[in-house]
Amino acid sequence: MSLNIAVLATGDELINGEMADTNTSRIATILGTQGYVISESRVVGDVEVEIERALLDLADRREVVIVTGGLGPTEDDLTARVAARAFDRRLVLNDEALQQIRAFFAHRHMEMNPRNEKQALLPQKSVILGNRLGTAPGFTLRNRNCDLFFLPGVPKEMVDMLEQQVLPRLLERSGGNAPMQERILKVFGLSEPRVEEVFNTEAMPEGITLAFGVDFPFVHVKLRASGETAGDLLDRAELKTRRLLEPYVFGTGQETLAGNVARMLTDAGLTIALAESCTGGEVAQMLTEIPGASAFFERGAITYANTAKHEWLQVPVDILQNPGAVSEACALAMANGIRNAANSDLGLAITGIAGPDGGTPQKPVGTVFLALCDGKTEQVKGYRFSGDRQRVRRMASCMALEWVRRYLIARM
Repeated sequence: MSLNIAVLATGDELINGEMADTNTSRIATILGTQGYVISESRVVGDVEVEIERALLDLADRREVVIVTGGLGPTEDDLTARVAARAFDRRLVLNDEALQQIRAFFAHRHMEMNPRNEKQALLPQKSVILGNRLGTAPGFTLRNRNCDLFFLPGVPKEMVDMLEQQVLPRLLERSGGNAPMQERILKVFGLSEPRVEEVFNTEAMPEGITLAFGVDFPFVHVKLRASGETAGDLLDRAELKTRRLLEPYVFGTGQETLAGNVARMLTDAGLTIALAESCTGGEVAQMLTEIPGASAFFERGAITYANTAKHEWLQVPVDILQNPGAVSEACALAMANGIRNAANSDLGLAITGIAGPDGGTPQKPVGTVFLALCDGKTEQVKGYRFSGDRQRVRRMASCMALEWVRRYLIARM
């Protein structure tokens, strides 16, 4: 059974533009994987009358309302107090919530500020939603036919509580079955129109619906099915999609390109060293965000200036002068230089012009060269990426990771 769901995000910082409301999009994405669709979303500031008005209106028209923000210890954290008043409940000190807050500080050997006790003041007869990652307990209450879930505004805390505690409750209210199952395949190297074009001549199994999305520079292919046979249908659809789009499919669900490259390097027992110029260490950052990166990541060098390329990577001066730092020859010398310096299995290099300045007619902004070497084989290639500085850097970083992924697949 589907549910009529609304999301309410609170906070002055969302209204005045200091911060973007990323929580609503995260909620929509997570609920979407289970087939739930958000019917309405709102953002209100830290004004009691505005929060109360929104709560009453949404609770009157929706079956589920998910509220984020306003559960902290400061004076402008108003959500619990306003919810109590809106739904005619006393604001009481919740012993379970207070115990949770104290346990959070004790576990980290930190002294609890008395102000944090305010976070245990919740509407009477609320059900506590435990917070494993922060001090603010969430809570849920029912008003007539509407279930309201109150979650912290901190994204990682909100996501954890949504997945671990809200989704099971939504599933229970749906009768034990999600309205739809979804499987997302992530694609790199093809545009969204090109991906859609592939499916124009190939029908999916009956009962499968297709949707597409873009998370630059990736395209998401969303396979959806409902009913008792949804799992089998999705398995068949995934196999067919992989056949149609290989080798461009790099992951599913929550998998990332960097995460899969990290796993493959670890499984292969290989190490890698990076020499980055125009990407400024972005590839290294993406890889070292993965827990256990020390198993495969040896080092990374940001050799922005020609002197750094020469002194750290032993790129010959004549290459830096002609054909120049942005060239196949320089990229290859950088890859070999970092590999030799690190004594790693692989050396990966990126050099280019991210812009907005620095381009020439021969080498316009967006010109990027990649090189990968393993001591026996070498690969080098030039690209011309479009977009602003951020998009060029992002595209170059992801393409470099894709090179490593394809290299590792080929050697299996």
